[in-house]
Amino acid sequence: MAATIMFARISFDPALPWWLLAAVAAAAAIILAAAFWRRSGGTTWRLLALAAALLALANPSLVREQRNPIPDVALVVVDQSLSQRIAGRGERTEAALQRIEEKLRGRSDLEMRVVRAGQGLGGDELLPDGTHLFGAIRRALRDVPSRRVAGTIIISDGQVHDLPKPAAGDDLGGPVHLLLSGQRNERDRRLVVVKAPSYGIVGETLHLSLRVEDSADDIGVRGAKDRNDSGGRTRLRLRRDGGATDGLSMPIGVTRSFPFRLSHGGATVLELEIDPGPDELTLKNNRAVLIINGVRERLRVLLVSGEPHAGERTWRNILKSDPSVDLVHFTILRPPHKQDGTPINELSLIAFPTRELFRDKLDDFDLIIFDRYRQRGVLPGIYLQNVAQYVRRGGAVLTAVGPDFATPISLARTALGAILPSRPTGNVQEIGFRPLPTAKGRRHPVTATLTGIGDIGEVPAWGRWFRQIDVTGVKGDVLLRGAANGPLLITARVENGRVAQLLSDHAWLWTRGFEGGGPQAELLRRIAHWLMQEPDLEEEDLRARAHGNQLLIQRRSLTPASGPVQITTPSGEVRGITLKDNGRGVEAGTLAVAEPGLYRLHDGAHTAIAAAGDINPLEYADMRTSSAPLQPLLQQSGGGAFWLVDGMPDIRAVKPDRISHGRGWLGLRASGEYTVSGVEQTPLLPGLLVLILFLGLTMLAWRREGR
Repeated sequence: MAATIMFARISFDPALPWWLLAAVAAAAAIILAAAFWRRSGGTTWRLLALAAALLALANPSLVREQRNPIPDVALVVVDQSLSQRIAGRGERTEAALQRIEEKLRGRSDLEMRVVRAGQGLGGDELLPDGTHLFGAIRRALRDVPSRRVAGTIIISDGQVHDLPKPAAGDDLGGPVHLLLSGQRNERDRRLVVVKAPSYGIVGETLHLSLRVEDSADDIGVRGAKDRNDSGGRTRLRLRRDGGATDGLSMPIGVTRSFPFRLSHGGATVLELEIDPGPDELTLKNNRAVLIINGVRERLRVLLVSGEPHAGERTWRNILKSDPSVDLVHFTILRPPHKQDGTPINELSLIAFPTRELFRDKLDDFDLIIFDRYRQRGVLPGIYLQNVAQYVRRGGAVLTAVGPDFATPISLARTALGAILPSRPTGNVQEIGFRPLPTAKGRRHPVTATLTGIGDIGEVPAWGRWFRQIDVTGVKGDVLLRGAANGPLLITARVENGRVAQLLSDHAWLWTRGFEGGGPQAELLRRIAHWLMQEPDLEEEDLRARAHGNQLLIQRRSLTPASGPVQITTPSGEVRGITLKDNGRGVEAGTLAVAEPGLYRLHDGAHTAIAAAGDINPLEYADMRTSSAPLQPLLQQSGGGAFWLVDGMPDIRAVKPDRISHGRGWLGLRASGEYTVSGVEQTPLLPGLLVLILFLGLTMLAWRREGR
């Protein structure tokens, strides 16, 4: 509490306006001057009498005020951004704050306020879009008139990213001083991503432009200007989706472009890191992370229908309705051995381009569907062998079979049979049955959430089918069962590729709405996209994504997992979290995250990587200590910059019109503002005393004049 100060002054409360008193005084002065010139007697006494009268009319009084000084406000801003946590800056900052508090605390004429800021917008540490201090400064001073702001002391490394415009510096009031928490001539090497795509087409070549900057060679000043390789070289390590690391040689100070390809749709995480330089300030900006979204071009699907049948148009309509699918469809209407006497020139059928499709352009297709296809001499055995090799290289084949699959002309008796997940027994079940999901089918992403599947123990609300092919030697996963509990839908992996079998040609009954129908389009579309390795349909998968301050973790598996997921935070801390199974193949959980960067997940079989917050913060762009960003504001406000490594500057109180800093000291402006709590007014010329004085002087003047 500020002490009360007594202040005395003389105040005037004239009985007449000042201009009238001035006129009377001027007239009297003229008359008295004439009297002095004529050497009239008593002129001096008349002068004194008139002076006493005029002074009485001015009514002087002694005013004594009880003044309560209003303390000025000194704001101390502590930078707590990411760059303040390296090289001992945090310790110097706290030591400087302690010295300031010792110096300013307890002063009756000064109120000290401390603000900790710099973690990002709204103080959200997961969004470190640079160091933000001035929003916090304005909030701390919004209830203080600018004339009462003694000054602002910022303890920081100088890297501030929300600087006010030069014209806005007056809003802060008082001088702004900067105490630099780092060392002089700091060295730092950093990896700069000059240009990187945010998305790309899977399989096409993309380009990534990178540059390594080293402050020891003053590269940061030259910007992106290319130099020769005299700056030396360093090693660049690149890792994709947490996999193996590729090492590349990278010149320092030169922008280089690196080609790469996306291998799958969805997000691809690229981790980039360079070797440290000599006497590095920090390794945080030696790394960069890029998330590039892979977009597939229109998926090319080859549909070969062995003969016209009721379900053929259903296949075509489903695939044609998918905007991401480019469909090539052939139906074999007239096999080569058919001889009906029709002249060749009267045939309007299109010749089946077997050589072009099954040899020259086979790898251009993402999926090949054989719909009730059988050996009819159209495709030579060598072409079917090409299809089998195509699958092993990473292709996909779906066989939707009919009664012919159980005959000697079945596809299972060709080179393609080596990759099929089952072989026929020769029996065909032609009875009504309702497709039922298996235990794996209730967890597999292709079937787990089909419309109408119901909960465990419930019968799906689907219509019946009436034909199914019996098979044996099943390899892979049986997702649906049908007649006599036999396999109905099988999926399997063959080396790098995938195959699936639908062992009935009656799926079209669902489309027609027979007995309520069923989700045929949904089922067939999911089968096709699983075969084409759509990431969202992986049955064994671990993934995570950041949502606000939460890390959402999801593990998909055909068998419930018992162990927890191990999570490695960006700082290297390892945590375990147990996920909750929803009964449909998905286990989920959340983890509160408190730092930006990459979170690595591992469950013993799968790994995943997720980015939380800004993974390439603006804060890491330049972490060297410098007063340059704040220098225009310091000059405008009259403040100065000081290095804490040189010692804590002295803090002095200065008048508003004086210099606010000097060698080894900084000044806080003293405004002298106060409030008046009491006033005592005493007249200096009481009326009776003035009257006696005036009459006495007048009588002396008359007496002197009468001599």
